[in-house]
Amino acid sequence: MSNTTAIQHPGAASAPGKLQFFLKQEHHPQNGTSLGFWIYLMSDCLIFAALFATYAVLGRSYAAGPSGADLFNLNLIAVSTAVLLLSSITYGFCVIEAQRKRLRPAMIWLGITGLLGLTFLGLEIYEFAHLIHLGAVPQRSAFLSAFYTLVGTHGLHVAFGVIWLVTLLFQLRKYGLTSENHRRLMCLSMFWHFLDLIWIAVFSFVYLLGTLP
Repeated sequence: MSNTTAIQHPGAASAPGKLQFFLKQEHHPQNGTSLGFWIYLMSDCLIFAALFATYAVLGRSYAAGPSGADLFNLNLIAVSTAVLLLSSITYGFCVIEAQRKRLRPAMIWLGITGLLGLTFLGLEIYEFAHLIHLGAVPQRSAFLSAFYTLVGTHGLHVAFGVIWLVTLLFQLRKYGLTSENHRRLMCLSMFWHFLDLIWIAVFSFVYLLGTLP
């Protein structure tokens, strides 16, 4: 059975063949949003791959300045890591509640995830402010330039994720657990877990290896 219907305007009787067609079904392809978002995540992977490669080349270029062993506070970074990983767990609870069609618990878990994301951002801003106070500014050495660029880019992604999360909270409150909001929840879930994976790489490659002599 055809998915299209032909219509002809009343004044078009003298011009046969000039028919207009419209789709009887929704034109949005199934899973099109998910596929597009996966493509976006792959492009983000390329960005972070370039930043990691840059840091790998410049990470030991201290220019007679401080190194990671002199600057990094692993206790603070461990707390930041735990907060961000915990936010992935709370987001998982949000998805579970959404699949159960329980709007209020899903919104509560989503709000907790947002608060954890803000806590992570606060700790990162504190770290940057402390390093700048010590004189470890980005222009001090190639190592610090690469460090601020890599870690700062991840932080900007987290900030964007929090803004997206707050927007989604308003959409859930207004429209409920519609199919569109389910799709948005899943896209944000992929984005949030992607940021966790990137941060694990940052924590291991930048902070842990950076404190070695």
